[in-house]
Amino acid sequence: MKGPLFYAKILLFGEYGIIKDSKGLAIPFNAYRGGLKTTKVLEGKAKASNENLYKFYNYIAALNSELVSFNLKKFKADLEKGMYFDSSIPQGYGVGSSGALVASIYDKYAADKITVLENLTREKLLKLKEIFSLMESFFHGKSSGLDPLNSYLSLPILINSREHIEPAGIPSQKEGKGAVFLLDSEQIGETEPMVTIFMNKMKNEGFRKMLNEEFVTYSDACIDDFLHGNVASLFTNVKSLSQVVLKNFKPMIPDAFHKVWAKGIKTNDYYLKLCGSGGGGYILGFTEDYEKAQKSLKDYKTELVYRF
Repeated sequence: MKGPLFYAKILLFGEYGIIKDSKGLAIPFNAYRGGLKTTKVLEGKAKASNENLYKFYNYIAALNSELVSFNLKKFKADLEKGMYFDSSIPQGYGVGSSGALVASIYDKYAADKITVLENLTREKLLKLKEIFSLMESFFHGKSSGLDPLNSYLSLPILINSREHIEPAGIPSQKEGKGAVFLLDSEQIGETEPMVTIFMNKMKNEGFRKMLNEEFVTYSDACIDDFLHGNVASLFTNVKSLSQVVLKNFKPMIPDAFHKVWAKGIKTNDYYLKLCGSGGGGYILGFTEDYEKAQKSLKDYKTELVYRF
């Protein structure tokens, strides 16, 4: 048995903002992927994955939802045959490792599943997102359902608001100097503690005001610029967003990267922002000159995502 592959995702813009119903833009990232496989000898990573899938099976079996039902008999039989999730997607890195797993389980075991080939109306997209939110909550405590949705559809997705999501056409890549890239913090980030910090900060009126008047304003502007190919305006807004995040989201930025973050803003060599919930994993970088950014970040691992 070898299932279809599901890709990692990158939330280019909208982290934390989408919790408060602002815009978000997520794109598939094909450099990392995962799929269901079966082995006769379960050991190492495959054994750990199989054990984790058993826990996920129990969680899904206990779900009492009218939204979705699963072929639990087949799911359990496959687990007993040695099924595991074979993935190159790094865990705790903000690129949707659990999302790809959720997408693969839905694809294989959901009854009356909504397929990628049918006409994806807004209602179907919202239903899928709701199902995936329910499923992925097993991993994060609370999930928007966006990561599995992106992985399942393998399309860029624009979140206009909680009730309005749509597939998005993003400009095709150019052979320019500019780039979006990943910067490896070389430490694991955990979503749940970061979201808890954010929710506690939201109790502060000043933080809420900043989120609405600055963070969301710049983040939404970045999305519009990116989708319309307004590169000059994009970098102006990304720089502003980077400054706001450094000032107000320090707990989500690994300590070792506070100076690196500030250096980018000061030199204009690159601008950094959170990739997912932060706290570790990848940091997302934007630069008008990727070679220059690489030299400036020569002590760190970078990985290209998109070229301008």
